[in-house]
Amino acid sequence: MNFKMIKSKRMSQLSLLLGAVFCLSAGQIQAEERLVKIAGFGAKSGVLRPFGDNSEAAIRAAADKINSAGGIKLGDGATGKIVVEYIDDRCNAQEGIATVRQIASSDWLAAIGTTCSSVLEPVFGVLQKKVTDSGDSGVKLAIFGDVAMKIGLAKVSDWSFRNVPDEIKMYDTLWAWVKEHHPELKTIYGGVEENFVHSKQTWYDVMKVRAKRAGYDVNAESKWLVDDTQFATQVAEMKKSGADIIAISAHPFTACGVLTEMGRQGVKPKLLVGLTSMTTPETLETCGKYAEGIVIPTSFVPTNPTAKAAADATAGYHGYADLHSMAAWENLFAIKQAAESQGILARPDTVQADRLKIRAGLAGQKEIDGLLGPVYRTADHESVKPFVLVQATNNKWQVIHTPTE
Repeated sequence: MNFKMIKSKRMSQLSLLLGAVFCLSAGQIQAEERLVKIAGFGAKSGVLRPFGDNSEAAIRAAADKINSAGGIKLGDGATGKIVVEYIDDRCNAQEGIATVRQIASSDWLAAIGTTCSSVLEPVFGVLQKKVTDSGDSGVKLAIFGDVAMKIGLAKVSDWSFRNVPDEIKMYDTLWAWVKEHHPELKTIYGGVEENFVHSKQTWYDVMKVRAKRAGYDVNAESKWLVDDTQFATQVAEMKKSGADIIAISAHPFTACGVLTEMGRQGVKPKLLVGLTSMTTPETLETCGKYAEGIVIPTSFVPTNPTAKAAADATAGYHGYADLHSMAAWENLFAIKQAAESQGILARPDTVQADRLKIRAGLAGQKEIDGLLGPVYRTADHESVKPFVLVQATNNKWQVIHTPTE
């Protein structure tokens, strides 16, 4: 064998060896899986515990769905698998702030939460205000709100985001529907959970105001607290009012107490209207008999295969699928989209860079996938969500109106 033949053979062997090494390295990159850690936080104790339970169930179910479908495609071709932890902030502002600082001090890349507006507002307040301000020592972690409904919170920080419906538009639509379908009804009497931000704000600043603008005579309202269990006096006041419509701005635990007491006292208004948060299976399971006929706007009801699958998956984690928990589901998918669009790496040495990328990805989103249809994102990090009007009918939430705009 001459020199040229020996050289040619060795070059061929070297090429084969290098090719094998390249293929092995590429295979290792493709096969490598890294953890994409997303935290959740909310009320997991006390009377508000169902909110945290439901959001946790939805986030865990969504993480399972994402992971089983291949996870998150990372910037270098590796695969990211979502890991979730959910922390109880007890609907306490100081605990909420401490929770976010704890999350930020570790290797979590983003967070979803929280239940109470009285917690989310100060939590957003400790975030860095402007991402370009190097002198601001605020927390640099994207927080994506799912439940807390107080109006206008997301604009507080470049790191604050929210995915909740527009209740003003919802109740404008509801009162217009009532006028069209029940023109004979003229008077409204309210019932309000006075010490919970969502129910209080929605009654005084939304339901009541929009009803008056629609031409209704709003007589007055009865009040109770979120941890009350006796409602005889308030219901007696409702009965005495003789109003055509009783509007209840409360969450399922006290709303069911009021509705049950209305049944006991024989209070039968011509129409019942409720708070968005009442449109959960929990209400119907707890007091469906007394909720019969109530009309409420909601941004979630399992009316299509995707929404039904999400609801079933959440139920598998012992949670109710409703407008709040399904926002948490949507949020995790939006975070996945942001992470992939920005090419996060999910390595121990890229935590800060990955957080910045996820924030930039969320801020740049104009539209995300919603369970009832596209959810449009606004410049101030809020959502424009599709919604429907539902009515409690034979222990089910039946869609009675779908807005066309």
